[in-house]
Amino acid sequence: MDITFIRHGHAEHLLNYPKELNRLHPGLTEQGKKQIVALRKNINIMPNDTIVVSPTKRTLETAALLTPRERGSVVISPLVGPRMYPQDAKFTPLGCDQIYSRAELSVLYPDKHCIDVGVEAWEESINQMSTQQFTRLAEQFLAWCRKQTGHTFIVSHDGTITNYRMLLGEHDLTRDDFLGEAGYYTVRDV
Repeated sequence: MDITFIRHGHAEHLLNYPKELNRLHPGLTEQGKKQIVALRKNINIMPNDTIVVSPTKRTLETAALLTPRERGSVVISPLVGPRMYPQDAKFTPLGCDQIYSRAELSVLYPDKHCIDVGVEAWEESINQMSTQQFTRLAEQFLAWCRKQTGHTFIVSHDGTITNYRMLLGEHDLTRDDFLGEAGYYTVRDV
């Protein structure tokens, strides 16, 4: 099975950096929307593929721009929500990294469903979990991904993607390895 990680496009919390980092639920900017439309030329999503999206506005908007209605199954999971890299227990999560609750998602995105792997991640976001707890839940999530037919696409955040790349066997990654806005990276034979 292959997984392609996709980072969301340029978002509103980066417009007046770093003053807007505590902005709650930032969406994509016009620049970010254009980045994702351009990315569609490089991403081929088929009807039997699965798209797993972080429960944030900017990633949900990214997925909507990437996936025409007839292509791929879109599901939401907090296990691909924002997570700092490297993890630091002293760090206070930023407002921009607050995930939508399941109740908010049911109102804002009633056509999307949430996967139940790692349901405790709705209560305590992965950005606040210990490495051990995140690893346990992420391994359950990856096992779920392996059961899906087709290719799996994960629309997420730079730190989260890097945490998963480390979990999948890459070593010595730094913040320099973060994907750029609307960047993508495929891990083969997971």
